[in-house]
Amino acid sequence: MKLINKKNKNYTQIFQLFTEEEWTKSNKNYNKNVASFFTGKKNEVFIHTDDKSITYLIGLGKSTLQNFEVQQVAVKFSQTQKDKLQAAPTLLVADFLKEKQFEEFVKGLLFGTYTYPFDKKHACWNTKFEIHFENISQKKLDAISSKAEALANGQTACQEWLNKPANLKKPDMLSLYLKNLAKKHELKYTVFNRKKCEELGLGAYLSVNQGSAYDAAFTIIEYKTTVKNAKTFGLVGKCVLFDTGGVSLKNPDNMHYMKSDMGGATAVIGTLIYAAEMKLPVNIIAVLPITDNAISEKAFLPSDVITAYNGKTIEVLNTDAEGRMILADGLSYLAKNYKTDFLIDLATLTGSSVRMFGDTCGAMFSNNDELKNLLVKTGDNTNQRVWNLPLWDIWKDDIQSDVADLKNISMKPIGDCIIAAKFLEQFIENHPKWAHLDIAGVAFGSTGYAKEKAATGYGVQLLADLIENYH
Repeated sequence: MKLINKKNKNYTQIFQLFTEEEWTKSNKNYNKNVASFFTGKKNEVFIHTDDKSITYLIGLGKSTLQNFEVQQVAVKFSQTQKDKLQAAPTLLVADFLKEKQFEEFVKGLLFGTYTYPFDKKHACWNTKFEIHFENISQKKLDAISSKAEALANGQTACQEWLNKPANLKKPDMLSLYLKNLAKKHELKYTVFNRKKCEELGLGAYLSVNQGSAYDAAFTIIEYKTTVKNAKTFGLVGKCVLFDTGGVSLKNPDNMHYMKSDMGGATAVIGTLIYAAEMKLPVNIIAVLPITDNAISEKAFLPSDVITAYNGKTIEVLNTDAEGRMILADGLSYLAKNYKTDFLIDLATLTGSSVRMFGDTCGAMFSNNDELKNLLVKTGDNTNQRVWNLPLWDIWKDDIQSDVADLKNISMKPIGDCIIAAKFLEQFIENHPKWAHLDIAGVAFGSTGYAKEKAATGYGVQLLADLIENYH
């Protein structure tokens, strides 16, 4: 896709955007047949053709629409009209559209091209597909184009890895991808196998990995800027490639969806891609504790007592609470070995958060009001929303163990997402600006491109916007 600040005399393809208010002002210029079928409501599309061109009338809804709603309309338009769109110069008619809204429209066109398995055959990725829009300077159009494509590359990578079936994303396959990604973008790539993890004392992570047929791959990827005194973001993404629940076996009815248990990691991967392509003036330290949670004669068992990286002991009551085990070592390793301004972990962690919020928002926990407010504001701007939940010390009582420092679940059938967050707080090594995002309900669900549940791309725009605007 190219964005061009010019207007030719003739176009074979035209996009005309209308809010309901703008359509009311303009429909007198159209014949009655068009006016009777199109009203400008959100996601309405009317295709009008003549001998020379095809015109898409695209409804945006109310004039008070938020920027992300423009993106939503563009996503749906790109998804539903993909077989009709031409890779050709296209006039965009929308004089009322603000610069940020235009940017969101362009992003949406690219995001809407995603389907599994992903390729760039969609017209929007063709260099012959040009959007001609005179209301914005060419310099700004170039910046919008670069940003939209970088973000789309990050989000589609996030969706692609989350959607892959279990047999196509074994630990060695993901590790090879990450190694090549690091090489491409000149990122520092470090991976610890099982032997090295044992030497380092990453016991909580290894407890989950010990049942796997695949070697450990505790991975650190570092993006560094040349800008002096830049902020450093520490990101930890839960990366369980497939979760059987281990010995505490999950119900088999929906177990095929457990290929989605790496949603935190894929959000981090997508963010790294965006930061690297945009050369953002920040530093990012990303920790991805890669493993599966398998059943074998070596798998960890309920009642096991594990020593984590920071020396705390954990009584395992449920092997399906494995995400908090690997995140515990991921957080403490990052906090102990790197100096970061912000520490954020993301995880498809609990059914509790799904029951609480469904696919509306992620559950957020933070020990810092500044970071908390930034995440709420960023979530509202990107429509990848989060809702703050408490971290009161009273919840710590529920993870006290008789035989260890902590136990990995509470025996109470309530508030598990809060219990998990309180558990993780014990491994941040007193980091002053930490947030935990439980994204189990929003990373994988209903989408416009798939018949069943699939990857939403949640987390990439949230993190990218946070890092880019608040560094």
